[in-house]
Amino acid sequence: MQPSASKPTIFVIDDDSSVRRSLVRLINSTGWNVESHASARDFLDRPAYTGNGCVVLDVSMPEMSGPELHEWMNAHGIFLPVIFLTAHGDLPTGIQAMKRGAVDFLQKPVDDVLLLQTIQNAIEKHGSEQKRQQQRQEVDIRLSRLSPRERQVLEQVISGQLNKQIADSMGISIKTVKVHRARVMEKLEVDSLAALVHICEAAGMSFPQAAG
Repeated sequence: MQPSASKPTIFVIDDDSSVRRSLVRLINSTGWNVESHASARDFLDRPAYTGNGCVVLDVSMPEMSGPELHEWMNAHGIFLPVIFLTAHGDLPTGIQAMKRGAVDFLQKPVDDVLLLQTIQNAIEKHGSEQKRQQQRQEVDIRLSRLSPRERQVLEQVISGQLNKQIADSMGISIKTVKVHRARVMEKLEVDSLAALVHICEAAGMSFPQAAG
């Protein structure tokens, strides 16, 4: 049976079969989808997952360790949140894992309540990030509709330039600036300057403010 697409999927990666079974039972009890793998390679061989979820990852595994898998994921654009589990209190490894963006670094045997709360935090964080990425993609599509001239006008509007200032700097009439502004608003599907600023911020655009 295929996992429910509406539920987050938690990937458990640990070479210890007893640990995997225990974690699968625990996570299943919450109603989340859970998928277990005995090795990093086993996980990487599965089809790419684009839904909401996280990875519960053992640190010490043969062939490819947990930190090595995490580094590979980051390098290849797999940004599922990672929660590390370790049987050894290896502080340097934990520090490096957190620097690479791990959600947490938990000691085995892990407390059930703590692990489930950490997973909950991870999937909420991932869901928010996915939503931001989707919004940014939608904004990028709208921005791609702009002509080079309209893009110039947009940049000056966002930087706080008035129509007359834009007209002077671009060597065009105020009437033409107004036409370009109207087309920018139409193509970006906004009806106010505040909405225009918001949508540009969502796309990661930023421009220096005009001098007073």
